[in-house]
Amino acid sequence: MITMNWFRVSLAVGILSASVPLSAQWEKVKGPNVPRGADGKPNLSAPAPRRADGKPDLSGMWWLPAAGGGATGVPPKYLNNLAADLKPEEIPMQPWAAALYKQRRADESKDFPYSRCLLPGVPMISSFPAPWKLIQNPGLIAILYENSSTYRQIFMDGRVLSKDANPNFMGYSTGRWEGDSLVVETTGFNENTWLDLSGHPHSDALRVVERFRRRDSGHMEIQITIDDAKAYTKPWTVKINPILLLEGDLYESVCNENEKDLPHMVGK
Repeated sequence: MITMNWFRVSLAVGILSASVPLSAQWEKVKGPNVPRGADGKPNLSAPAPRRADGKPDLSGMWWLPAAGGGATGVPPKYLNNLAADLKPEEIPMQPWAAALYKQRRADESKDFPYSRCLLPGVPMISSFPAPWKLIQNPGLIAILYENSSTYRQIFMDGRVLSKDANPNFMGYSTGRWEGDSLVVETTGFNENTWLDLSGHPHSDALRVVERFRRRDSGHMEIQITIDDAKAYTKPWTVKINPILLLEGDLYESVCNENEKDLPHMVGK
């Protein structure tokens, strides 16, 4: 049932255009952080690069391929259901959250906030088959997302989020290194986003912990933990595996209100 609304949402918002990255706006642009052999071909299984300070270099253009989704009208796996690899009992919801999730499924996700051009939030933005660029500096890591032409700042300078922070869609992120893993904690969310298209809810108490690990030159693993005691009785964790994008750069991606298509999203 979710598939039909994915088709409507993707037509209205233009996600499908990002299911295969393009590079026509720049000629002969190759990823600067890609080890290559003598023949010039990329070696995606080479050891992950490191910076002068010895830390892994996570910078580059990354994306999570649709793996057959999108163009067929089938939503990408983790965009459709962030908990796709887990059993229902592994994501026990509080009663109100379970009821809301059931309602959203019954309504075929007709109120999906992204269909109204709202920012998708964290971690959903990492589930789209659209590129994102990670820029790494010692005190600050920035992620530029093609999706919604938005960004995140991950502060590495030890700052602590204010107890009176203004809630927002993307939250506020701080990071630290644990060995070769970048650990990012994000809090300060509003309640205007979903965790996925299926409608897994969250509250304003949501805390997302992401562990970024560059396994080798061309492969990233991101372990995502959802910790929200108001919505779930215990934290739960999933993994996604973005790959390095070898050429091209980000496109501008603009959602323009979507009023023409919203009346057709009437649910069941």
